[in-house]
Amino acid sequence: MSLSSPPAFNFSMLPSNLIPGDANPPWMSKGDNAWQLVAATLVGLQSVPGLIILYGGAVKKKWAVNSAFMVLYAFACVLLCWVCWGYRMSFGEKLIPIWGKVDVALEQDYLFQKAFLGMFPNATMVFFQFVFAAITLVLIAGALLGRMNFYAWMLFVPLWLTFSYTFGAYTIWSSNGWLSVNGIIDYSGGYVIHLSSGVAGFTAAYWVGPRSTKDRERFPPNNILLMLAGAGLLWMGWSGFNGGDPYAANIDASLAVLNTHVAAATSLLTWLILDVIFFGKPSVIGAVQGMITGLVAITPAAGVVQGWAAISIGLCSGSIPWFTMMVVHKKSELLQKVDDTMAVFHTHAVAGCLGGLLTGLFAHPRLCYLFYGYYNNYYGLFYGLHDGQAHKGLRQMGLQLLGILFIVVVNVVMTSLICLLVQLIVPLRMSEEDMEIGDEAAHGEEAYAIWGQGDRLEKSAGFSDTAAGAAKSSYNTSRSQVEMV
Repeated sequence: MSLSSPPAFNFSMLPSNLIPGDANPPWMSKGDNAWQLVAATLVGLQSVPGLIILYGGAVKKKWAVNSAFMVLYAFACVLLCWVCWGYRMSFGEKLIPIWGKVDVALEQDYLFQKAFLGMFPNATMVFFQFVFAAITLVLIAGALLGRMNFYAWMLFVPLWLTFSYTFGAYTIWSSNGWLSVNGIIDYSGGYVIHLSSGVAGFTAAYWVGPRSTKDRERFPPNNILLMLAGAGLLWMGWSGFNGGDPYAANIDASLAVLNTHVAAATSLLTWLILDVIFFGKPSVIGAVQGMITGLVAITPAAGVVQGWAAISIGLCSGSIPWFTMMVVHKKSELLQKVDDTMAVFHTHAVAGCLGGLLTGLFAHPRLCYLFYGYYNNYYGLFYGLHDGQAHKGLRQMGLQLLGILFIVVVNVVMTSLICLLVQLIVPLRMSEEDMEIGDEAAHGEEAYAIWGQGDRLEKSAGFSDTAAGAAKSSYNTSRSQVEMV
């Protein structure tokens, strides 16, 4: 007796919003596509305006415009480079095991095809991966604030994206990448983004040189409340940063989001407690540093570890980077010589390494299966020892260490070569005279035209001579009172 084929599914029985059409192919999940676009936008908001206002508030007043503008330029420049060649070099066809072929991501036929992972089109994936590439360059900028020649930065951004970021992204994240195929775990960019930006930022800071002596000795934030607003956008944006990497609106995304915030809160509180114990006062700047290290450390592990592991990672990320920043830094000649303005080395390189290694310890086989789709291929060392699979756990730790070594070597070498190339074209560092002035010298603009710049008040349209005189008089009186004290 022959078996008849099952009847074709009648799509007309579906609600009208679920019926496939030219704009809704059968393979696309509207829910997943919507979440992926939202997650990408959240990550984009971490840079613009998140890190724009965090950097703008955290630096000395005379550097607020320059610091914010470095972020804005990098975001725009990376997007154009990304769609023209960066995306396909990071996620396209294999050229070599650590690099993809050069190609564009601009054509309609390509952008409407199903992405290499997930149930949404390439157009969504290109945008999602762009915001990660952009924030990596933005984080590097944090190490260079207060002295890098803006024209050098304009050259550095596309060169570093092309010849450094694409190596790490393809090797660790692409389906055909060398370390990806071998089973490294980097859930959402502990290596590709944070370790890369920390090492590259530190290396670039070495080649660019330090800020002026006066700025190194005293560099107070011009607006701590503005800095906190940027930090808040950074923290909340991490819901998309880690929650978007399962490429689906599923239970693993929910776990990743929860673990992310648990680790960040634990790390912040740990850093705060250490500040109180050793320095006698709770520091809001320290709390922000602890928040960032917690977010960085949980990133490679977010969706593959349990809640107790997220707390453990937060405890480590709030204490070990604190120790390297407060103790090791003061005893190391190299760390003191290199002027890393926003301490990117400690908050991203150290915390990224830490997160990668702790992922190798705490990765749960079942959660790795939910994320990767392969069972028993990814095994945290603790579970390997518990389940009698020690060899799998040790192999995982070896891969995590190999990933650290690869990212460090690539970024030190390529960042150094790029800086040497750029300085053949324009100086990497601003002149001493321009560094003394800051934003006015670099851009002809200032962040705040308020008391202390009386000449600007007088020249402002509609500002009367009487009002200008009153403002100057009030300012001079206040200044005299401060000097008397």
